[in-house]
Amino acid sequence: MTSSTDLGTLADYRVFTEPQQGAYYSDLLAVAQRTEAVGFDAFFRSDHYLKMGDVSGLPGPSDAWVTLAGLARETSRIRLGTLVTAATFRLPGPLAISVANVDHMSGGRVELGLGTGWYGAEHDAYGIRFPALGERFDIFSEQLAVIAGMWGTAEGDTFSFAGDHYRVTDSPALPAPVQAGGPPIIIGGRGVSRTPALAARYAAEFNMPFVDTEMFAEQNARVSAACTAIDRDPASMVRSIALVICVGADEAEVARRAAAIGREPDELRANGVAGTPDEVRATLARWRAAGAERIYLQMLDLSDLDHLDLVADIISS
Repeated sequence: MTSSTDLGTLADYRVFTEPQQGAYYSDLLAVAQRTEAVGFDAFFRSDHYLKMGDVSGLPGPSDAWVTLAGLARETSRIRLGTLVTAATFRLPGPLAISVANVDHMSGGRVELGLGTGWYGAEHDAYGIRFPALGERFDIFSEQLAVIAGMWGTAEGDTFSFAGDHYRVTDSPALPAPVQAGGPPIIIGGRGVSRTPALAARYAAEFNMPFVDTEMFAEQNARVSAACTAIDRDPASMVRSIALVICVGADEAEVARRAAAIGREPDELRANGVAGTPDEVRATLARWRAAGAERIYLQMLDLSDLDHLDLVADIISS
């Protein structure tokens, strides 16, 4: 059996949810409060406006930052954030304000995952412009510059920015977040050049979602090289992975939980963290050995709070 030392502690694990698949605020609140109660480090949610796959999606999407504002007032310890907000959804100045507001509401527990946006159908469904990938990267880059610039502006100073997509003139850059320099920014993805370069410049954490250990290592090597190129210590950036989790006390429970999310146990074992407790310990230890300092566990059945309890027990035992 793998020891808990190989797995790290619960402080190294975060619960990650996909509410666009169907969730009321009350569902998210129950998961967030159980996440806090059993000792995980954080509760994160996706930022999507349309369901994916063959699910009802009812009652419909919820806005990520409205949801997190509510959770900020109904939790006390866990960190809260998005994995990830799409740069296409919001203007950078108002987004910096919204996140800073939630930072205040939480007492400094917020993190911002930000990306280019990728799901064209949700843009079509809600009237959001969805430019080609190259332009989305340009928008993403300018948003990072504006948000980081605003959060780094001292009280009494102003911030200006002149880009191709956004122009900011003499902004008071208020409100200032609680966290000095602003909430940590999380950047991730598989892009081989612009993504590592932007992460090196702006990110406190680099995340790879749903990949194997080989791709995880390759991309993190690119990120480290990008850090070195701008004289940043690569060790100053947290490296994380996001993986779906499906755990059971025995094989029957694994099969039941897999069926509840429309997946097959063997597929989940190959692509996520799945199986009985000993299998899950071995998988988590393998990811820790591969350099994953932080692991986001994607919980797809938000009604199954016992699942959270079991995973916490496995990591802690």
